Amino acid sequence: MMENHKTKWTKKDLLGLRDLSSDEIELILDTAKSFSEVSQRDVKKVPVLRGKTVVNLFLEPSTRTRVSFELAEKRLSADTISMAGGSSSMTKGESLWDTIANIEALKVDLIVMRHGSSGAPHRISNYTKVGIVNAGDGINEHPTQGLLDIFTLREIKGKIKGLKVVFVGDILHSRVARSNIWGLTKLGAEVVICGPKTLVPWGIEELGVKVIHDVKKALDGADAVTLLRIQMERQNETLFPSIREYASTFGLNTELFKYAKPDAILMHPGPVNRGVEIESALADSAQSYILKQVTNGIAVRMAVLYLLSGVLKNEK
Repeated sequence: MMENHKTKWTKKDLLGLRDLSSDEIELILDTAKSFSEVSQRDVKKVPVLRGKTVVNLFLEPSTRTRVSFELAEKRLSADTISMAGGSSSMTKGESLWDTIANIEALKVDLIVMRHGSSGAPHRISNYTKVGIVNAGDGINEHPTQGLLDIFTLREIKGKIKGLKVVFVGDILHSRVARSNIWGLTKLGAEVVICGPKTLVPWGIEELGVKVIHDVKKALDGADAVTLLRIQMERQNETLFPSIREYASTFGLNTELFKYAKPDAILMHPGPVNRGVEIESALADSAQSYILKQVTNGIAVRMAVLYLLSGVLKNEK
C-alpha cells in the first residue's frame, strides 16, 4: 500500500509532528486515505498486521483515543492488549522504564502510549527497540489527533496550503493545538491563535502563528475553526474570572461563526463542553465536522500503525 509514494517511512516511532517533514506528514495522510476506503467495506478488516502485537498503555484517562486505536488495531488484524494506569504494576511502585522493559520482554511489536508527563514517550523510545506511538504526552503533543484534524481538513477543502485555520480556546494546555500548529505550518497553512491572554503561551508566535485575542477579528476570512475546551484538570491556578465570562467572550455560536468564510468548517478534538466553548446548535450544524473527525481518526491511526510496523519488520 502506497509503495509508489515519493517518500519512504523510516522512523521506528511516531512521537510528534514537530519531528516530521512535510513529506512524511503527507505520506501518513495519503496512506490514511487508502485505509479510509477500507472502513467503507462490509468486511472492515485487512491482514497487514496479522501476527503483530500492539500494547495500548494508557497511563492517563482516555476514551476516544483509546477506543480509536483499539479499532484501528483490530481492523489491521493485530493482536492487542490494553493496559490502564490503575491496573498496571506502576500503582505498586514500579517505574515507567521497568513497565516498558517487561512489556518488551513479552516480544510485542508496538506500544501506543499516553502519559501525563510531557516528553515521556520520547525518553522511553531511546531505550527500547519496540515502536512507540505517542497517544498524548502532557501538554506537549498529540500527533495522531493533529494528523486526523489535518486529514479531515484536507478531505473537505482538497488542500492545506493557503488555508486560514483558527484555533480558539485553551492553547496553553493543549497538546492538540501544538501538534496541529507543527503540521499545518509545515504544509503551508496560515494558523491563527485566539483565546484569553492567560491561556495563550508566551512566545508562541515563534512557531509561525498569529495571535489575535478578539474572536471576530480572528475569525475573519477563516477557512476552518477548531475549538479547544478549557482544560481545568491541568490548571493549578485560576486563569480567567469564570466559565460564564469565558463562554460569553470566547464561546462560539452561530452568529459569531458568520465572521468566518461562508463555507468554513468547524472542528473540535473533544470532549465537547456545550454551552462553554460552543453553542449546541453550531456543534450540530451542517458546518460541523466533529463526528467526521472521529471517523477519520481510525483511518489515520491505521496508517500510522501500518507504516511503523513496516519499519520494524525491516529492522528484524
